[in-house]
Formats: sequence, C-alpha cells, structure tokens
Amino acid sequence: MDLPVTETLLLTLDKGVLHITLNRPDSRNSMSLQMVQELQGVFTWAAANAVRAVVLRGAGGHFCAGGDVRDMMTIRQKAVDDPRAYQSFNRVFGELLTQVTNAPLVVIAVVEGAALGGGFGLTCISDVAIARADAQFGMPETRLGIIPAQIAPFVVQRIGLTQARRLALLGLRINGVQAAQIGLVHEVCADAETLEAALQRTLADINQCAPDANRVTKALLLKVGHHPLDSLLDDAADAFAAAIQSAEGMEGGMAFIQKRPANWVN
Repeated sequence: MDLPVTETLLLTLDKGVLHITLNRPDSRNSMSLQMVQELQGVFTWAAANAVRAVVLRGAGGHFCAGGDVRDMMTIRQKAVDDPRAYQSFNRVFGELLTQVTNAPLVVIAVVEGAALGGGFGLTCISDVAIARADAQFGMPETRLGIIPAQIAPFVVQRIGLTQARRLALLGLRINGVQAAQIGLVHEVCADAETLEAALQRTLADINQCAPDANRVTKALLLKVGHHPLDSLLDDAADAFAAAIQSAEGMEGGMAFIQKRPANWVN
C-alpha cells in the first residue's frame, strides 16, 4: 500500500495506524495552504484504505502554531484582483476541519509545545487528545486584529460556549493541565516518555475495538444534537441490527464466548 507523496507531512503506516507528523519545524508547523491541501488528500486516502486510526502530531517539539503568515501575505497580493481571495483561503481550513471531524476512523492528537489558532482547532476535532502538561493552547486571533473564523464552531462544540468566549475574547493561552480541566484534552503527561506511553495505551485500546463498529459508532455520535431524537434512535436500531448480524458482530460474540481475542486484534 503506497502512501501519498507529501512535502509538508511525514507519513508512516503501522498495523492500520497512520502516523501524520506536521513537518514545518522552522515555523513551529504553521499551517500553510499546501499543508492543508496535503492533509485533505491524506485523510481522503486514509478513509479509502481501511486505516483504523490516525495519530496527528508535530515535528520539532511543537504541534501547530496556527496559520502561515507568509501565505496570508501572498493572499493579500491576490486580493487586489480577486475580491474573495481571503474568503476562499480561509474557508479551505474549515473544509479540512469538517473532513477530519467526519473521518470514519479514530483521530488522536498528540500535542507538545504550541497549539495555537489552527493548532487549537486541530485539537478540537480529534477523537482523543493527549498533551504535555507544558503545552500551550490559545486563540490569539483577536490580539492580532483578526478572528478565529473557521475554528470557532469546533471550539464551541468541544469546550462549550462559556469557555470558548473567555479564551477567544481575551486571547488567552492555557497549558495542558488547564486544557484538560475544560475538556479540550483527555490526558496530560509530564514528559515525552509518559506522552508516548499514553499514546501506546490509546492505540492498544483502539486495537481491541472492531473497525466497522467504531466507524458506525463515531457517525452515530456526531449526529447527536443535529437530528430529531426519534429518527436518530430509529437509525441507531437499524445500525445495531446490521452490526449484530455482520461478520464483526458474529466474530465478536464468538470471541467473547470462547474467551479469545477477536480476529481484528493485531
């Protein structure tokens, strides 16, 4: 299985887990348009190739310090001839966040160093977030005279309106411990060694779960609050019936009775 060719990302595939490393360490992995487009392509590839989980992290001790200022300056030049250049440039990152949110696999963010602006947004759309205690999370946009346009809905969904207002309207930064307190991340680690151990535990837990069952469960969870309850429960019952009669459902039941690992456990 050939991995996509990328310039701003490092990719490795191991036992159904795709490790994506944002690889622009000189700019603390700031999000260029090229990086956004490469991430879109990689997540499309992952969804089409039965990848069970994606681990997203940054090179050089930082997760992602937000948008690339140099790209923004280039867009300023384009805006002279294209009045919607800024809108198009901004919107593509929201498309990425939506794509990753709905990806039919488990997304794990491993956060060290800076997770600002777009990096904050990437944390918000992960299924599991593990962070160093000294990581720095923030929404600095308003202090720069701009707004957190594309990440705002995902931030509110993740941590709630009250916390989102405080962080966005004051332009605050918080550390990993504080991020866990408001529900932004799930686990906080003191150093690189414990961070890696937490990641391996998370991957071991995912390995115990049936891939199709995880895919359907994630889709169901994402519908909550967006569909009428009765129709959602009807759809869930249909999905349950399909799951219990599927090859995974049959295998899971037999493995439980026979007290052995299911055949999807590596």
